[in-house]
This record gives sequence, structure tokens and C-alpha cells, in this order.
Amino acid sequence: MEPRLKEIIQKEINPSLKEMFGYKNRYMGPKIEKIVLNMGLGLDGNDSKIIKSCKDDLANITGQIPVVTKFRKSIANFKTRKNTNSGLKVTLRKNKMFEFIDRLINIALPRIKDFRGLNPNGFDQFGNYTFGIKEQIIFPEVNFDKIDKVRGLDITIVIKAMDKKHSYELLKKLNFPFNEGRGN
Repeated sequence: MEPRLKEIIQKEINPSLKEMFGYKNRYMGPKIEKIVLNMGLGLDGNDSKIIKSCKDDLANITGQIPVVTKFRKSIANFKTRKNTNSGLKVTLRKNKMFEFIDRLINIALPRIKDFRGLNPNGFDQFGNYTFGIKEQIIFPEVNFDKIDKVRGLDITIVIKAMDKKHSYELLKKLNFPFNEGRGN
């Protein structure tokens, strides 16, 4: 069964973006390619119990087992050693990606305490959007009683688009709660 959000994008959002920007065909419009979630562990990366609990949390949130990332080089000021664990990473594509975006917009982001909206300046020069979440407990899949420490997530939405304005309009039509007071 196709995700609800995928059908909405194909039937409503893509035609409206085509009309808004005057695309010649439907393939010229912006398209979400993948979502990358990162959870940095810092000094806790050496503890196997913490890595296992964080892996379980990310696996529950995304429905996919995360990969343990390693430091590429040693930096004394940051107390890092080459090839030691630095964090966890998950890349979502296809149906899991659309289901995650749907849960993020409709369930998780409204649960953030004192939420004022996402920063519209989080787009890079290619139109990809990155934002951070300070608590992984906003997702209902995470059991609040079993977490040892509240950790943050970085979420990057990779969008194939002509520029950031096109990506911004796509996410706005997906009901991403942007804070319009901050500017674009």
C-alpha cells in the first residue's frame, strides 16, 4: 500500500508546483530523494550499552537499523580518536521516507515544547533542508521510561530541485511548520 503522503504529492502538490513555477513537465519539479537522520553520541560513543539503547531508539523511530559512524581523524581538543564511535546514522528512502515525513509533521513536531516553527534559513545552496531536534522523546515510538539520557537528532531532507525557493515551496505545501517571522 502506498503511503498517504506520496499520493498527496503526486496528485495535488506536484501539479500545483508545476503551475506555480511553469515547469514544462512533471519531472522538472522538486522531488524528495532521501532523509538522513544523525544522532551524535560524543564521549558516550565508547559505551556499548548506550550505543545499543540509542540504536534501539533510532530503529523504533525510523523502522530501520542505524549504522554506527566513526571519527575520521584524531583531534585532541575534542577528545576524539580515529576509528572510535562518534554516532549513529540512518538513511530513509522510498516508502519509509514518506511515512517518516508524515509522522514527523503530524505527530512529532507538534509535541515539541514551546515550538515556534522551523527556521526557513536551514536550506543549503542545493535546496536540501537540515534542522535539529533537541529531544528524541517527541516521537511516540520512543519509550520514555527506557531512555537513559535525552539526546538530539539532526534531520536532513535531500531534495532534488532547481534552487532553494523551489524546495521551500515543496516543504511548505507538505505543511512543514516554518516560522515566517524569521525571513526566507
